[in-house]
Amino acid sequence: MVQVSKKIKADPILFSAQAKDMARAAVEEVGDDEVGEFLGIATQDEGVGVYRFGSRVPGYRGWEWVVVLVTVPGSGVLTINEVSLQAGEQASLAPEWVPYEDRVQPGDLGPGDTLPPRRDDERLIAWAQLQDGDGFLRNPRAGNTLSHVGLKQAQRRWREGDYGPRSEFAKKAELQCETCAFYLPVDDVDNRIGICTNEYSADGRVVQEDYGCGAHSATVEESIGEELGEGTSNYGVYVDGGLSRFE
Repeated sequence: MVQVSKKIKADPILFSAQAKDMARAAVEEVGDDEVGEFLGIATQDEGVGVYRFGSRVPGYRGWEWVVVLVTVPGSGVLTINEVSLQAGEQASLAPEWVPYEDRVQPGDLGPGDTLPPRRDDERLIAWAQLQDGDGFLRNPRAGNTLSHVGLKQAQRRWREGDYGPRSEFAKKAELQCETCAFYLPVDDVDNRIGICTNEYSADGRVVQEDYGCGAHSATVEESIGEELGEGTSNYGVYVDGGLSRFE
């Protein structure tokens, strides 16, 4: 839709066919065939007119070519002041810039990559700052150590993650890790977290003791029915005459 703004009493030459042709010629000299349809003109004062044209520049959807024409009122002379490509109201814009240290997400680190901690990383503190009482051993070979804040953040992730009590597996499990032989408590059983050693389940993962799955060490083998007996290697199958047994 072509828009023409005349709220300011501008020199009529700014709205003339001559001005429009001059604006298009100027923008096509820069944008060539990437200049689209005429969108409108607005005036900023009596001697300034802003012409807008659509953009066909790849990747710049919603952007507009802008040509600023100026004139000394009453002179009958037009001058091109500026030609530029600007974002329109519906323009596709790049996301707001985010500092690198805030941009990295879990899972981004690849083989050979380096990811040093922030200088003010609250997860790490000097050994002298560590206070007792959280029940977790720290790595004595490290130059600094995990803070209480870092530990609490990790515990929250573990509890709210795929191996916590609110996961789909845990909700459908009849038995929990707390009583599973494949569950190795970390440091202290009261910590309520451990490592799964079942290769068919969450092997090597940190799991909550109230997590659960169908591969608990106390899981009982399902039987087909009393007719076949528990633990039998026979399998039943339905046929027209009822249940038949194949050995």
